[in-house]
Amino acid sequence: AMVAVRDRYLSAEIMGVNLFKYRLLAFGISSFYVGVAGGLFAHYNLVVSDEHFTMWLSIQYLAMVIIGGLGHVLGGIFGTIFMVLLPEVLRIPTEILSNIYPNIFAIFGTLRELVFGLVIILFLIFEPDGLAARWHTIRAYWKLWPFSY
Repeated sequence: AMVAVRDRYLSAEIMGVNLFKYRLLAFGISSFYVGVAGGLFAHYNLVVSDEHFTMWLSIQYLAMVIIGGLGHVLGGIFGTIFMVLLPEVLRIPTEILSNIYPNIFAIFGTLRELVFGLVIILFLIFEPDGLAARWHTIRAYWKLWPFSY
């Protein structure tokens, strides 16, 4: 019933599945997991305040979801990996450019935010389904590889 509500809620309702009950159950289960995650976060940091949750952190989480792919669990994982590796990849050219041009180091300090915004826009334009959809396409191609005609 949960899969039917997720995939085609109108068809599930026509077949007699109580849509409200299963949506409420899904909300309750996800709320439980969020509560456990919040408890673990509080235990790890020893204190919880609004200073931990900045606007930049919200933008990073949103970028992870957009880049990974909306509606895919694997997309969240791919988006997180991409957003963690991107600053490390940007660190190398930033250090090289700051050593070559030390007077304009302040410009390269905001390079990370600029590239994050550009990556989000490019993913929305050229790959709106995210990295997870690209992964499924590549996997389907290699599954049929010798006979992919």
